[in-house]
Amino acid sequence: MLIGMLVQYRLKSKFAQYSKVPTSSGMSGKEIAEKMLRDNGIYDVKVTSVDGFLSDHYNPLNKTVNLSPDVYAGSNVSAAAVAAHECGHAVQHATAYSMLTLRSKMVPAVKISSTLSQWIIIIGFGMLGFGGGNPTVLLIGIGLFAVTTLFTVITLPVEFDASARALQWLDTARITTGSEHTQAKDALKWAAMTYVVAALASIAMLVQYILIYQGRSRD
Repeated sequence: MLIGMLVQYRLKSKFAQYSKVPTSSGMSGKEIAEKMLRDNGIYDVKVTSVDGFLSDHYNPLNKTVNLSPDVYAGSNVSAAAVAAHECGHAVQHATAYSMLTLRSKMVPAVKISSTLSQWIIIIGFGMLGFGGGNPTVLLIGIGLFAVTTLFTVITLPVEFDASARALQWLDTARITTGSEHTQAKDALKWAAMTYVVAALASIAMLVQYILIYQGRSRD
């Protein structure tokens, strides 16, 4: 949790720092997103503005690249990096990138597992007055939690690939040049670190649950 807080703080400070660095292209995040989509032959994805800070995301269901106000209207390194990254997901979707496809197929199962796993694990521990706990119920909860953990792991290559596509395009399209490109790469690195921390935390929790289960099974 502490590492996650530190990474989030570092991410916000980096984006605040690079949001003060204008890009030589002078294009806004909206313009950059629209150009990257066109350059990749994508014409059925809409670029929209959504409320929030770092609330940027790509929605494959309605094919929209949703940018936060600072990114949508910003003409700086942070805006360029984020806009291109989200378009990277749109390119993944258009090209049927295997890991994104797998991740999308897992979404319904993850919604169920993330909602039920903690409650079932608590019941398995016997923390709600259901006796001294039940190893079988606990194992079911661990299995559901493992689905969520797998989802966080699969998310990693999806995010890294989107950033790689974004950085390559920003360079070839001459949107960011020289130090601007280095700063965009640094911003996306720290954004990716938040997903790494989330995956490691989920793995650590899963291992802890498994060890507890093994201990209770032996008892």
